[in-house]
Amino acid sequence: MESMSSSAAPTGRTGRPPVTSRAEILTAARRLIDRDGWDKLTIRRLASELGVGATTLYHHIRDKEDLLVQLLEYHVGRLDRPPLPDGPRDRIVVAAAAMHDALASWPWAAEVLTTDGFVGLLDESALWMVEGILAGADEHGCTPEQSVRLFRSIWYYTVGEILVRAHTARRVEEGRLPEFRTVFDADRVPHLAALGARWRTLAVRDTYPVGLQAFVDGLLAQADAERA
Repeated sequence: MESMSSSAAPTGRTGRPPVTSRAEILTAARRLIDRDGWDKLTIRRLASELGVGATTLYHHIRDKEDLLVQLLEYHVGRLDRPPLPDGPRDRIVVAAAAMHDALASWPWAAEVLTTDGFVGLLDESALWMVEGILAGADEHGCTPEQSVRLFRSIWYYTVGEILVRAHTARRVEEGRLPEFRTVFDADRVPHLAALGARWRTLAVRDTYPVGLQAFVDGLLAQADAERA
């Protein structure tokens, strides 16, 4: 059988050369995640998206977990780093706010990182926000145990806020957001009844920055009291 000339070759994925670029693989993976969700991402689907065999991808990634870690490192590496203040308390706040903003721009990452061991997965270049929080705690005078507790508490607060807002936005898009009640039994829940229709307006406000500062102040004060 005669070989097909290049001019007669079919267009589309079958005519594309094998992908060897890590950046192209990560870009395609992010496209799949943004479209279908990170839980639907598989090596097979990624290979199909790129028009290559799965074995081509294994030159750059070991498995799905390695792919997700590389995606996170790539995402963090492209973010602008805010200058961290000299004061330890403000450094903690700014580093934590940067962590929040990084997750808010890509909420699925918060779901992937909902495990206490994620720090052991990421490269040092992606951990500058964690380092900034720990450095601020250390300079404030926190013990190593207090520094880790402070970071962990901030992390839980941040991830929780991100996931609630992301899930709410998703349900709004799907038209599945529960209706906010406006009337409550004043005998059983008098404070909710007093708020009534105001609950929805107040509940959807972005209170993360104010809450973060109060949270950090409280954690540092607790650490000071323990050392005293």
